[in-house]
Amino acid sequence: MTQTIAPRVRTLVLLILAVAGALLAGAAPVSAHAALTGSDPAQGAVVDTAPSQVSLTFSEPIAVGDDSVRVLDPKGERVDKGDPANPSGTTYSVRLVSGLPDGTYTVAYQVVSADSHPVAGAFTFSIGAPSETTVSVSAQGSDDGLVGWLYGFGRYVSYAGFVVLAGGAAFVLACWAPGARVRAVQRLVVSGWLALTSATLGLLMLRGSYTTSGKVGDVFDLELLGDVLQTKTGAALVSRLLLLAAAALFIAVLFGAYARTADAVEPDRDAEDDGGGDDGGDDGGPDKRDLTFGLALGGTVVAAGLAASWAMSEHASQGLQAGVAMPVDVVHLLAVAAWLGGLTALLVALYRAPVETPVGRDAVRRFSRLAFGSVVTLAVTGVYQSWRQLGSWSAFTDTRYGQLLLVKIALVAVMVAVAFLSRRWTQRLADARVSEAAEEAERTEATEEAERAEATEEAERAEATERAEEAVRAEEAVRAEATERAEEGVRAKEAVRAKEAVRAEATQRAEEGVRAKEAVRVKATERAKEAVRAEATERAEEEKQPAGTAPAEASGTSEVSEASMAVEPPKASGASDAFDAEKAEAGQDSVRAAQLARQRAAAEAARQKRLRDADPNRFGLRRSVLAEAGVAVVLLAVTTVLTQTEPGRTEQDARAATAASSSASATGQGSGAVSLTMPFDTGGKSGKGVVSIDLDPAQAGDNALHVYVEGPDGTPVDVPEVKIALTLAAQNIGPLPVAPDHVTTGHWSASRVQIPMAGDWKVEVTVRTSDIDQVTVSKNAQIG
Repeated sequence: MTQTIAPRVRTLVLLILAVAGALLAGAAPVSAHAALTGSDPAQGAVVDTAPSQVSLTFSEPIAVGDDSVRVLDPKGERVDKGDPANPSGTTYSVRLVSGLPDGTYTVAYQVVSADSHPVAGAFTFSIGAPSETTVSVSAQGSDDGLVGWLYGFGRYVSYAGFVVLAGGAAFVLACWAPGARVRAVQRLVVSGWLALTSATLGLLMLRGSYTTSGKVGDVFDLELLGDVLQTKTGAALVSRLLLLAAAALFIAVLFGAYARTADAVEPDRDAEDDGGGDDGGDDGGPDKRDLTFGLALGGTVVAAGLAASWAMSEHASQGLQAGVAMPVDVVHLLAVAAWLGGLTALLVALYRAPVETPVGRDAVRRFSRLAFGSVVTLAVTGVYQSWRQLGSWSAFTDTRYGQLLLVKIALVAVMVAVAFLSRRWTQRLADARVSEAAEEAERTEATEEAERAEATEEAERAEATERAEEAVRAEEAVRAEATERAEEGVRAKEAVRAKEAVRAEATQRAEEGVRAKEAVRVKATERAKEAVRAEATERAEEEKQPAGTAPAEASGTSEVSEASMAVEPPKASGASDAFDAEKAEAGQDSVRAAQLARQRAAAEAARQKRLRDADPNRFGLRRSVLAEAGVAVVLLAVTTVLTQTEPGRTEQDARAATAASSSASATGQGSGAVSLTMPFDTGGKSGKGVVSIDLDPAQAGDNALHVYVEGPDGTPVDVPEVKIALTLAAQNIGPLPVAPDHVTTGHWSASRVQIPMAGDWKVEVTVRTSDIDQVTVSKNAQIG
């Protein structure tokens, strides 16, 4: 049964990666979170006179640069001047050159929303009448193409790395302390840290190109990198890298000092016996408890900081209740990490934990409680985030964000169902072990009873045997005494005969000694005579031989000595070789013994692993956790796409604004905005110029008013005072004074200017260029 695990795992992993890749591939084109909700002139509008500026209104604040908004004439030439300004709220404007001819003009914008996503688009309006244009408005955005895809993939890897890092560490600390010694779990957590670190560095390098040109060559532009570091997103990425340095220290302590303290306590008792002991390793004394508390506190702070690096730079930082949404988003991310990351660590432990450190049922139960708390937290924070991002029930089905959210909810429901199956397998595993323990106890009791009965019977047999032996020994003692008395009489007779034999033998030896002494004296006399004769003969021969010649006997003796010396070394060499051979053979025997011991240990470990894997309850638990992890990978991919998708509330607002603009254009009202240009001359020094008035939407009710003052050469100039008055003479209304606020050089604005009713209104502008020089100019404008 276990032989089919590997092919199934490979198939499931390939399927999961394919689904995740498909989801990520479709994420980039809808990555904008700020939407254009209005413009002046409106998209497709035809105005009678050339406007002095173009205004764009977005659903949330944006970041603009020098070329964020461009206005192109029918030939593709730029007709905007100056940098974009932010006169009020989420409205941004760019000035236009004066005297624009009739024709169709293209407005192209490329900005960055407050939640860090690029927003690009274009639209057209016409002056006088539409005309042909050579400008294409369907240009590719910076978030499309290779850079956009890489940025989306980097976001997915960063989320996955955070989940594995934080969740894996939480699993070790809260559920399975012996896991700190398991190499597979260590590699998992370290891999999460490496993935998050490398993805963060990649996002930091890609950010500049992602929000501007979208070109691969700009990824290594140091000037763009410097600009990114000055943005909120760049600061968040740098903060994430600093927190990852602290996370590296946390990992070193977790798998260093903490792993050693975990090794000092009993490892995972429920894997060894039927007791319900705590395998978390909390019984290691005060030092271990202090270390565990310190790691838990420090790890929570670091994980919360990492989660905040997303919350403070993305959706949660903008829109409704941002002060509440950011901490809620942090809690949401931590719950995701605890659930999905802990699930990944459990899966690795079930498949890769060594035989001597198996993950036990207490660890699984503890993680089950942690996962349940995480799911409850996700449900509460998810409901709040859904309300905040959607705003209505219709957004669930009418917007892409709502549709993806429904997919995410369905995946969470599937994971919860699979988790319920995992809990059942865990309970079965526990029940099976309790049953096995009871059977083992019964077998042990029966064995002890049989041993006690056998011991009693053996004692009785031993007592009977001892009594029989005592009787035999008594009978043998009587026989021995009779035999001894008979033998004493025999020994007395033999002693007399022995004494007589000894006397005869002594006499014989004395006679032999006398004869031996006589023989020795005779032999000694003969040897002395022979020695005298030999000495005399030797002296006679020495006198006859020449000088320098050694005696033959001496030469022979020398030859014998040399021969002896020549023969002896080979004997010593042979002994040394034999010793070396014995030593080598002994070393080979020890190596073979060590290899045999390792082979036996490996075979025993494999046998225990086979027995463990053959357990149907554990096998079912492994399959259910594997399925749960597969759904989690797809869920994480959907979440990544969701964070890159325009919120449903924003999408619906943009649709409503577009519909209103189209309706206004269809009724012939153009954009509804009024632009008035009036020359003035106060009569004093530098008293000549042009004042322009923009009133938007030029309808009854609230309006935004902008005033621009330019010198004779067309450059913006400041004047001491500008005042506006509105009069509807037909209804005897006015003059209604308006005091605009100074925004920048040559630019004043006022918001919420109330026009009570439609009609032909007179707009009067008073311009003062010095303490005594001022003039009032006026024009009529149709309002409503």
